[in-house]
Amino acid sequence: MSTVQRVPQNSQPARVCVGVVAGAHGVHGAVRIKSFTAVPEDIARYGPLDSESGRARYTVRLIGMAKGAVVAQLSGIADRNAAEALRGLRLYLPRAALPPTEADEYYHADLIGLQALLEDGTPVGRVQAVHDFGAGDTLEVARDGQSPAMIPFTRAVVPVVDLAAGRLILAPPAGLLDPAPKDEESAAPSPGEAERPA
Repeated sequence: MSTVQRVPQNSQPARVCVGVVAGAHGVHGAVRIKSFTAVPEDIARYGPLDSESGRARYTVRLIGMAKGAVVAQLSGIADRNAAEALRGLRLYLPRAALPPTEADEYYHADLIGLQALLEDGTPVGRVQAVHDFGAGDTLEVARDGQSPAMIPFTRAVVPVVDLAAGRLILAPPAGLLDPAPKDEESAAPSPGEAERPA
């Protein structure tokens, strides 16, 4: 079994997106926030949150939970119209405000942008997103001239993460990086067509 080799972090993103305003809650200016923190309520734990532009800063006071979102009051937001105007607003923290990660743990923001290489040094692409579809984290690696590769973020498939060098090493199982066969691509029905079983 391979182990992930952790290399110390030297460069980190300056800010990390920790949530997004999903909409208003009630009539007194509360908002629903989809939290990206491991414990949703921790979104209020690390200090004031900034807007993406950095022009607005909000103190967060938790009120409760509703339909998979944190319900909170943001400073300066006093009514439903002001709360609704924030829908889609991404909320950021300085990276330094977050606690250090444990061994073999990474913030998604630290992985995005890393170069992905095979063990022999062959470039594969760059990590453009980290997804969690319910079975663990998956790296979306953008590749030149090909569709993105979806890589399971496991020790076996990603044995080395070197944040200081801006790269990770992949040991993909056979077929994981293969492009879709041409006959499968051409056999797919075009948009608007339905495929009828024989």
